[in-house]
Amino acid sequence: MDDSKTLAGKVKKPGKRGRKPAKIDLKAKLERSRQSARECRARKKLRYQYLEELVSSKERAICALREELEMYKQWCSAMDQGKIPSEIKALLTGDDQKMPQGGSGTKLNKNNKNSISSNGQG
Repeated sequence: MDDSKTLAGKVKKPGKRGRKPAKIDLKAKLERSRQSARECRARKKLRYQYLEELVSSKERAICALREELEMYKQWCSAMDQGKIPSEIKALLTGDDQKMPQGGSGTKLNKNNKNSISSNGQG
């Protein structure tokens, strides 16, 4: 055996360590890279679609809340003038059918509890 190729009982191999790239590997690597880029673009597109839908739903919720706030402001200004809006009369009498769409059910329950306790029946 040649002393230059052995070191502590191990045989040294000339050249670089690891896999030797072949021309086929370069083509395959390029195709994998292209496929990965396509998948990345598809994921990005889906992510942006999801975010756009999320923003749209939040904007709709904001519009609904603004309408509800405007309704409550109108109620307050009417009560400041000494008028009781029909919606509030419906809340006080417990008539659920006259409730506006933007009204919240928790206020109805609170008002009914208060009206029952004020009548002495609670």
